Amino acid sequence: MKQPATWAGYRQSIGDRSSLFAAVHAATGAERALYPGSYLDLAPSTALPSVTYLDMDRRAAKYFADPDAVAADLDGRTQPGAGADVQFVAGDYTVPLPLPDAAFDLLISLYAGPIWDHCQHYVAPGGYLLSNASHGDASIAALDPRLTLVGVVEHASDTAHTGGTYTLTADELDTYLVPKKPADADAELIRASGKGIAYTREAFAYLFQLDARD
Repeated sequence: MKQPATWAGYRQSIGDRSSLFAAVHAATGAERALYPGSYLDLAPSTALPSVTYLDMDRRAAKYFADPDAVAADLDGRTQPGAGADVQFVAGDYTVPLPLPDAAFDLLISLYAGPIWDHCQHYVAPGGYLLSNASHGDASIAALDPRLTLVGVVEHASDTAHTGGTYTLTADELDTYLVPKKPADADAELIRASGKGIAYTREAFAYLFQLDARD
C-alpha cells in the first residue's frame, strides 16, 4: 500500500529548510507568512507562529487536511511559539484567492514561479519577500523600486541529505543582484523567459523588504 505524502518524506528530496526560516524569522520578526507553491514543505512552521500554505496539488490538500499528520511532522521540531497556526488554501496563486490584502508580513517564493507579480497585494507595508532566482522571481523583485534588498541567504549543503545549513547575511549587499549583462535586467524579458538572469555573485535566496509607505 502506498504511503501518504508527508513533509517527513518530502524532506528526503529537498532537505530540511528549517534553519532557513529560523534565520529569516530572527532577522525580520515576521509572524504571518504566505507560502504559495509550498507543496509539503512545512519548514516555515518550525519558526513562524502562523503560516498559510497554498498549492494546487491534491496531495498537498490531502496532507494539510489531516491535522494529526501535520502535528506529527512538527513534533519536536518547532521553536517556542512557532507552528501555532497552520492553514492551507487549495488553489492557483495567479487568480484571486480568499485571502485579505496586506494580511501577511512575509511572502515566500521558492521554485514556484512569478509569485511576486501575483501575490504582492497580500503583503503588508513594511513586510518581506523571500525569493530565489528560479523562474525569475527574485530577478523581477530586484527591479521593483518598492523593494529593498535587506539580506541574502547562503546554503551550505552536506553529504547526509539533511538539507545542510542556511545562513542569512546583510554583508556586502551591493555586490549581489548585479547582472552579468545589464541589458538582461528587463522585467518583461524576464517574465517572457520564465527564468532568472545571471548575476556576478549568486545566493540561494534573497530577502527584500517592501516600502512601509506602500
